[in-house]
Amino acid sequence: MSEIIIKNVQPQDLDECYAVEISGFSPEEAASKETIKLRIDTFPQGFFVAEVDGRIIGMVNGAATNKDDISDEELKQLIGHDADGRNMVIFALAVLPEFQKRGIAKQLVLRFVEEARQNKKEKIFLMCKQHLIAYYESLGFAHVGLSRSTHGGAEWHEMCLSLKE
Repeated sequence: MSEIIIKNVQPQDLDECYAVEISGFSPEEAASKETIKLRIDTFPQGFFVAEVDGRIIGMVNGAATNKDDISDEELKQLIGHDADGRNMVIFALAVLPEFQKRGIAKQLVLRFVEEARQNKKEKIFLMCKQHLIAYYESLGFAHVGLSRSTHGGAEWHEMCLSLKE
């Protein structure tokens, strides 16, 4: 496989990002194309893509907030997003199925963490399903507990990575 490049999203990446989103989430859970466009347009500094041979094969995106509770559905629409907020939130991490199990998701998360550190954020929050808790723990996240969110009809667990030394 050619070199994987992790870079900030560009507006023209919308269609490919949406394809990655729907490959990684159920129809009930996946963000709409309009929501992905909103995330690209509003907070591109919190949206990274993995590219190989000019093709987007993975992405991670999120927002910044002063909140410590990320169970609010409105935040996914960037209501409450504050670029100067003390915390970052990961909304979506996805890699096309044919490129999974190659460390690409890890590279994306590490780039997101690096961005948060550079911007002096305090914590990074995310929600994941039970089977992904150990994966995120391997990246330094702590399991906070069951989230109040029932997004897409699923049970979600909240994870937190403290960025304070």
